[in-house]
Amino acid sequence: MELDGILPVYKPVGITSAGVVSQVRRLLHMRKVGHSGTLDPNVDGVLPIALGAATKAVPALMSLGKTYTGEVTLGFATETEDLDGAEVARQALAEPFSEAALLAGMQQLTGTITQVPPMYSAVKVNGRRLYEYARNGETVERPSRTATVYEFVPTAASQFDVESGTQRLQFSATVSKGTYIRTLAVDLGRVLGVPAVMSQLTRVASGGFTLADTLDLRDLTPTTAPAAVLAHLRPIEAAYPDLPLVALTDAQWAQVQNGVGLTLPTTVPQVGLCEQGTLKAIYARQGELYRPAVMFLANQGVTRNS
Repeated sequence: MELDGILPVYKPVGITSAGVVSQVRRLLHMRKVGHSGTLDPNVDGVLPIALGAATKAVPALMSLGKTYTGEVTLGFATETEDLDGAEVARQALAEPFSEAALLAGMQQLTGTITQVPPMYSAVKVNGRRLYEYARNGETVERPSRTATVYEFVPTAASQFDVESGTQRLQFSATVSKGTYIRTLAVDLGRVLGVPAVMSQLTRVASGGFTLADTLDLRDLTPTTAPAAVLAHLRPIEAAYPDLPLVALTDAQWAQVQNGVGLTLPTTVPQVGLCEQGTLKAIYARQGELYRPAVMFLANQGVTRNS
């Protein structure tokens, strides 16, 4: 089966994002398959998968931001910033933080923030991923990065466990690409002055897709794959929700196939160029002409079968 488009997949807990790509590649017998934003094995939720020509749209998908629901536990911390790692700090709370104090702490972490990625992450430093250093017991200076937290709010009253001295807080967070939610949980503890850990996380939206749009990976089998994928597949232009689309004439299509600049009756910064209803290129305005920015010449749309 050869397909071009975006497949919003529900990734269950227990499999890596790379594992999802490998499974989809195997079931569809396709080589060009990619994902738009890693989910840790212990995190479930929306994972947009790009098929065929849509792999060129992955940067656009990632720029659309993500929304998560999850839980922060205050009172202890781990080496991985989630429950997979060994405990490295514990400070039992004598009494719970008030809901107002929790909200104030979350508001301090809303907007443009600076984060230091976890040691157990895929960020590369000196050609090696941070988790490789961590697994070898090595330390390395981690580069800070800027992220945007559009919303970080509680979704229910917190729960205090007197026996363990821990407080659990359910939250929702909408963030830009490159934001580490594990680190956001730890940073909330830092703001409040106590160790903290991300104790549960689900990505409920990514790349413009929600959980309701997804195909559950567990339902994808050699028998169900073709029909299930076609039912959930979205066109490449879904990665560019605000992009104006222009229908090409035959003469313009011939020019686009050769990467020739076009004169178009518009002045918007970018346009999507369609041939017989299928997105074939994104052109950006340069002076008086529109010139190639991203090309999808091989894109055949989402309606055909193998």
